Amino acid sequence: MNIDNLQDIWKAYDHKLEESRVLNMQSWVLNLKCFEDLQKQKAKAKLNRLATLKKWAVFLGIIWVLFLLFLIAHSLVFSKIAFVISAGAIAVITSIGVAMYIRQIILIRQIDNSENIIYVQQKLAELQTSTLNIPRILFLQSPFYCTWWFTPAWVSSGDPGFWFISLPIALLFVYFSLWLYKNISYKNCDKKWFKILFNSPEWTSVIKAKDFMNEIEVFKKDMA
Repeated sequence: MNIDNLQDIWKAYDHKLEESRVLNMQSWVLNLKCFEDLQKQKAKAKLNRLATLKKWAVFLGIIWVLFLLFLIAHSLVFSKIAFVISAGAIAVITSIGVAMYIRQIILIRQIDNSENIIYVQQKLAELQTSTLNIPRILFLQSPFYCTWWFTPAWVSSGDPGFWFISLPIALLFVYFSLWLYKNISYKNCDKKWFKILFNSPEWTSVIKAKDFMNEIEVFKKDMA
């Protein structure tokens, strides 16, 4: 066997190796594409169901705000000043929550229409942050549910029921609402109270969708 024959054999071997490499790469790309599509479909299915829940939340929130505004408009007297202030604060905070829900619905629609994995992951991270911020904001209205039946006459009367029962309860709600506003954070997601508070589809659906997308990165590493 001469040198030329050896070179031909070597070239043929290199050619087969290159063909094998190309086929393996094509197979890897195809498998990755199929897996990405499957994971995105799973994530989108979770988020689309979540969007339906948020649409209902927006609808009910708007109804509640309009009802409060109706009550306020018919309570503009000094004797009901605590009710007007309390109901007004609840209406404002609820309106902020409604606006945040609308923003979340828009985010979910953007995710649903996107084919870019990095973009989807960024929007999911934004949705997760927003999902934490909404209850932080909404809990701030809880003390006002304890104050809207206060009246100037009741406060000035010296009634022990006000000073030793109603007012301390309202202050307790102020404390807990501020505590929750400060402590609702992803860094506390392993805490028992956090898991109880966020054991709902509104939170778990976002986390599950993120898990679906993170599995794509794991799949890439396993195939590399």
